[in-house]
Amino acid sequence: MNLPLLIARRYFLTKKKTSYINLIAIISMLGVCIGTMALVVVLSVFNGLEDFNRQLFKTFDSDLRLIPATGKSFVVSDSLWTGLKKLPGIEHITQVYEENALVQYQDRRTVATIKAVDDNLASHPEMDTARIAGSLQLQTQHQNFAVLGVGVARMLGVSPDDPLTPLEVWYPRKNANLAAPGLDAFNQASIQPGGIFSIEQTFDDHYIFVPLRFAEDLFETNGKRTALEFKVRAGVNLKAVQQEMQQTVGTRFKVQNQDEQHASLFRAIQIEKLFVFITLTLIIAIASFNIYFSLSMLAIEKKADVATLLAMGAWPGLIRRVFLAEGALVGFSGASVGLVLGILICWAQETYGLVKMQLVGSLVDAYPVRMQIEDLIGTVIALIIITLAASWMPAQKAARQEL
Repeated sequence: MNLPLLIARRYFLTKKKTSYINLIAIISMLGVCIGTMALVVVLSVFNGLEDFNRQLFKTFDSDLRLIPATGKSFVVSDSLWTGLKKLPGIEHITQVYEENALVQYQDRRTVATIKAVDDNLASHPEMDTARIAGSLQLQTQHQNFAVLGVGVARMLGVSPDDPLTPLEVWYPRKNANLAAPGLDAFNQASIQPGGIFSIEQTFDDHYIFVPLRFAEDLFETNGKRTALEFKVRAGVNLKAVQQEMQQTVGTRFKVQNQDEQHASLFRAIQIEKLFVFITLTLIIAIASFNIYFSLSMLAIEKKADVATLLAMGAWPGLIRRVFLAEGALVGFSGASVGLVLGILICWAQETYGLVKMQLVGSLVDAYPVRMQIEDLIGTVIALIIITLAASWMPAQKAARQEL
């Protein structure tokens, strides 16, 4: 066995009851263990939160979304449409016009985001799982229907079972004088509520789906669209399709996948995750100060042993390695137990859902967690750095002792 590690192991496993060094070492191990366990669990919860948001957004968002690089709307030219239709892997293309408007139902009013599409939500088959009342059909041959988020429906008191009361949508006319507005300053259209969906509060409290033909006169679109949404065939490489589509449309447009459609949210989650990692790492570092104190006391207690080793021909580097190995044994013992416990807790939560969310209507019953090998590697690297930093000074002092 390696000589410094052999000596360090004997110091680590000593049975001397009168020494407080072992007590400090045990406190160090417990601090590192608990901090490491918390770090693994919290980082896995953030990963689970990302997956949970992706699951929510997948119900509402398309696989790919094309928007103008500048401006709000664009004209879908024949060349653009033909080029997009020729792309392999595209199952369906939906034309979209999205705008905020005033919505009224009987005597209640609110501002909602009107999302007009040119199909009966064919690009969102997952929406059927979010339906809680009525039908998701937006149009028949002769009639238009609106599909409302449950939050908007409650705010307006909408009932899809009432066939007599329409939903009124108001939008300012172009070049209208809004300084002294009258009824002639607004376009107004009525549509029958057809269904209600519930996904997540962000969507439920703001969105109303309507047919595109209903919105064109109301918003005076002049054939323009705010986005094109694409459903990609199952089994097709989404990233490859996105890259090919971006090459086809050039720099005038942006092609976004589902994560990029909510880039600010996922960026915020990653920033929070980074700050939590730094905070818990600092807590582990503070707990590791006990390693510094225990090694300093050990160097004093073992001064005679160090003198004997030096008299027998040991060089200062060997003494330094002994105490570095002792610090590593203390730190890595606690870290190893903490890693195992953290992994077991995450596995149990992922498998059995021990901690419930206690939210009515939630898509998942238990708090989502997902372990990532990158997080475990980052945790191990941080622990190695912290342990070596806490052990270096006592090891240096022990190596400088004189006979």
